[in-house]
Amino acid sequence: MAWSTREVADLAGASVRAVRHYHEIGLLSEPERGANGYKHYGTSHLLRVLRIRRLTTLGFSLPQIAAMGDADDHFEEALRSLDEELAATVDRLRRTRVELELILRQGAPTELPAQRDPASASGRAGLSAADRAYLLVLTRVLGPAGLRAYEKVISGFHDDPAAAEFDRLPAGAGEDTRRRLAERLAPHVRTLRAGCPELETALADAPRGPEFAADMMNAAVNDLYNPAQIDVMARVGDLLGTPGGPGRS
Repeated sequence: MAWSTREVADLAGASVRAVRHYHEIGLLSEPERGANGYKHYGTSHLLRVLRIRRLTTLGFSLPQIAAMGDADDHFEEALRSLDEELAATVDRLRRTRVELELILRQGAPTELPAQRDPASASGRAGLSAADRAYLLVLTRVLGPAGLRAYEKVISGFHDDPAAAEFDRLPAGAGEDTRRRLAERLAPHVRTLRAGCPELETALADAPRGPEFAADMMNAAVNDLYNPAQIDVMARVGDLLGTPGGPGRS
């Protein structure tokens, strides 16, 4: 039995335009023509169109289908490859959903990686915009251990009431204001450092090296905090005997 182009298209659930396109790109062989010049499609053509449509619904592109040919071994290999790609996509989407769930549950900033530790997430929620931006920079220059150390100290910084004053400190704050604030903050920062000895080696696992990380961190501080805040940081460092160190603490 022979079918016209429209009939074979209808049988396969395709459009006439699609069937003609399959011919144009070499996916479907041209059928014989009758005495009247019309194409006569057979069962093999119908099966080929059905196969093409099935593969496209599975996610294969037309060039991929063309590369498969008709050999079953190539077909099976392509299916296995697609299955692996889909498995990786499903895994990525599952991880993304977990991240979204954590962000929604914790109210954490979306620009920072979600935390499975509720205490850490709670600390992040109270950070200033500058602190959040600074942490985002740290995610790009520190290794996992270093990032955890700085995150712990920066989050803990806001346990002291003076931290809120630091966040609101205007760029034109006077000398006396900056001096008194540094003196109030220094004991708290000292306690934070004592409780986080890993801060001393926080730059050790930096992917691009400690020097690069330190330069980036210092540049971020200068860009994200105002002159009065930077001055207070330096004063705290002087009071603790550690001037010039990178970062908030």
